[in-house]
Amino acid sequence: MNNKKFTTRLLPAMIALGMAAQAQAEIKLYDQEGTTFSTDGLINAFYVHSDNDGREQSRVKMGFLPNWIGFNFGKETGDLKLGARSSFWVSINDSDVVRANNQGRGESLGTDTGIDVRQFYGTVDGDWGQVLIGKDFGLFNRTNIMSDELLLGYGQTSDALGLIDGGNVSFGNIGSGYTYPFPKAQITYRTPVRNGLQLAVGIFDPSKSSADSSEEAPRFEGELTYTVSNDSVDFKAWLGGLYQNSEDPVADTNIDSTGVSYGANVKFGGLSLTASGFQSEGIHPASIDNFVADENVELEGYLVQGSYSFGPNRIALSYGENEGENGTDFTYENTAVAWFYTVNSNLKLVAEYDQTEISGTTLGTEENDTMAFGAVLTW
Repeated sequence: MNNKKFTTRLLPAMIALGMAAQAQAEIKLYDQEGTTFSTDGLINAFYVHSDNDGREQSRVKMGFLPNWIGFNFGKETGDLKLGARSSFWVSINDSDVVRANNQGRGESLGTDTGIDVRQFYGTVDGDWGQVLIGKDFGLFNRTNIMSDELLLGYGQTSDALGLIDGGNVSFGNIGSGYTYPFPKAQITYRTPVRNGLQLAVGIFDPSKSSADSSEEAPRFEGELTYTVSNDSVDFKAWLGGLYQNSEDPVADTNIDSTGVSYGANVKFGGLSLTASGFQSEGIHPASIDNFVADENVELEGYLVQGSYSFGPNRIALSYGENEGENGTDFTYENTAVAWFYTVNSNLKLVAEYDQTEISGTTLGTEENDTMAFGAVLTW
């Protein structure tokens, strides 16, 4: 892994969650004769001060989520409901960031704003469930990341991964509690919700282990969720899985990538408690570079969080950790406390402190303390 080039090269195609977009209030642009068209979006910015073993840096950056605008379509057609979503994700961190050019010399990114399409899919719903076709986030570790209390905040910022000076998002708890459910072309079926249970299973465009690798079958992912609510308690639990095979005849390797993700959340009164985790083999530690890794790469991670909401305030505590074998034993952990203040239904203020520690990796040993203060505007 090549130190800070790792994320400055990868992040323009990185972190964001359409699940959060769908949780916001949309604005109806058209609603006639069973056809709807709407938009939703998010804009956020943070003042961030970090101290990485004595190297201090102040930045104005976006948080864990990039800025986005999304468009939604729906149409009733007899017994079926057709739908579609497209979302476009924008980086605001585009100035005065240095990267190596083709000649190895440093150059500024200038106004090199990144725009990515994370979602572009259609859905068909009926009494039998739903089929999704197109590009959307994966199912393995999907609810783990969607349930993160820091989703609208900032999260961990390792200097070794280029997250302090890098021109894009922070990592939330990616790499310190879960891996990233990278958006992929897919065909996914979801059952109707029955007695609180819903199953999602899909075939995904597989990730290559090398330029010469052969993938004779798609990647398979699935997730089972259970939800129950009453007047005093809301409870949710989930179990996900992943399998893919990649064979490289030149390198004479045959890699099985497997993973299991799980978790539970309970809410009562203003209190919310969440515990989640995963185990995997043959998967990249953050699942953002080459998704497929050598089968000797074994990972496990967990995230425990609690939050309490009172009036317009929400206080969140978080601890996450990934550990495993990736050429050497390593531990990557993040401890955080965050305060979210709801000004109104469209505006939140955020203050957050994170301490990120890594040890035993080829990236070296690091302790980074980060303070972030920002605002999140949604529609």
